[in-house]
Amino acid sequence: MTCPFGPEPDPRHGGGGTAADTAFAVLLEDSAEELYEHAPCGYLSTLMDGTIAKINTTLLNWLGLAREDVVGRLRFDDLLTVGGRLYHETHFAPLLRMRGEVSGVALEIRRADGDRIPVLVSSTVKTGSTGEPLLIRTTVFDARERRAYEQELLRARKAAEEAARRAEADRARLQDALSVLQQSLLPASLPSIPGVETAVHYHTASPDRLGGDFYDVFPIGGDRYAFFLGDVCGKGPQAAAVTSLIRYTLRTAALHDPDPVAALTTLNAALFERYTDGDPRYCTLVFGILEPDPDDGRLTVRLASGGHPPALVLRGGSPRGGSLRGGSLRGGCPRDGSPRGGADFLHTPGGMLAGIVPEPVFTTATTTLEPGDCLLLYTDGLTEARTSKDRTALYGDDALRAFAAGQAGRSAAELIRALSALLDEFGEGLDDDTALLAIGVPARPSPAPSPAPATTNR
Repeated sequence: MTCPFGPEPDPRHGGGGTAADTAFAVLLEDSAEELYEHAPCGYLSTLMDGTIAKINTTLLNWLGLAREDVVGRLRFDDLLTVGGRLYHETHFAPLLRMRGEVSGVALEIRRADGDRIPVLVSSTVKTGSTGEPLLIRTTVFDARERRAYEQELLRARKAAEEAARRAEADRARLQDALSVLQQSLLPASLPSIPGVETAVHYHTASPDRLGGDFYDVFPIGGDRYAFFLGDVCGKGPQAAAVTSLIRYTLRTAALHDPDPVAALTTLNAALFERYTDGDPRYCTLVFGILEPDPDDGRLTVRLASGGHPPALVLRGGSPRGGSLRGGSLRGGCPRDGSPRGGADFLHTPGGMLAGIVPEPVFTTATTTLEPGDCLLLYTDGLTEARTSKDRTALYGDDALRAFAAGQAGRSAAELIRALSALLDEFGEGLDDDTALLAIGVPARPSPAPSPAPATTNR
């Protein structure tokens, strides 16, 4: 197909008259010298001793110097700052002589007015036909915008690090405050009870939140002592407020009427009255009375449960022969059915949570601890610890009973130490707070063997 308007114009001859054609023509007319002198970067060539033999206009403008003041008068390192000259002498120049080229080194050049310009310098050595070095060609790139960007990144990084440091400090202060508040909800120490051992452990799942587990042991007059252990629904300040109310309510109720069911009933009335307007608060707990018998060393335990996991009774060994007081049977099997030398649950089925309904049902149980026996109370953080790799399987009641059976005969303190180590083994699988309370009767020391009768040699 022929074009009625003739052939396309040749852009090399400026035909066509368009702006693009004009720009292309101008570009072709640029000489190599023009490109060198006004390149967007600095160029210079130096002798091997660094004396400047050639420099382009761009770099002269950056420096604010005239060509006649530079060529043949200055060396390359004279253009640098004091620190740049030191680096050039100790690093840049030796590396250039050894390798023949150096690329992208960050330096600073000094303007005639004293200002500094950050630059990136690359140099290469030109050699002759026999390999002898003739001169050094250097390219200088203006790095002011890059330096500003890097400084902005550095400022942002420092700001982020400072913010992280402040956040960590704030978190540490919060953890300290929560720890102090958590400790204020627990007794500082347990009372010394003649003929009875007590030991406790509280494991906090997270230092960033308040737990809702609680325990206490306190005298109620005469030789009797009250104890309780439980778990409030929820975490945080709300749970802490409920825990405080529970602790002081139970202590007051036990002094007025130490019957376990009466104490739980009083607590339920306080919770139900306080938290019924759209924000119910409730708890599971065990409350009991300790009645030591100084004559035979036994300890009678009467308790009531409000929906709490059953206590464990650990039997230390074979009982003494004869009739056992406190409900135990002849032949060594206590009234609660737990075998000697093992462990079993003191079941309290049917007990209701405290704070849910106005008139709940609480379940009672009684057991007698002999020397070497121990009663263990715990919260569900222990049995609900996740033990499988996929964190779906729970530790469970059976595993706890088996573990406790292996600790039968040990003191309350030894039992708590063993359980504390078990909690540590759970690691991240233990994601709930756990309270442990062990109450035991010290085992009687074994009688010393009778000395062998003396013999007389005749």
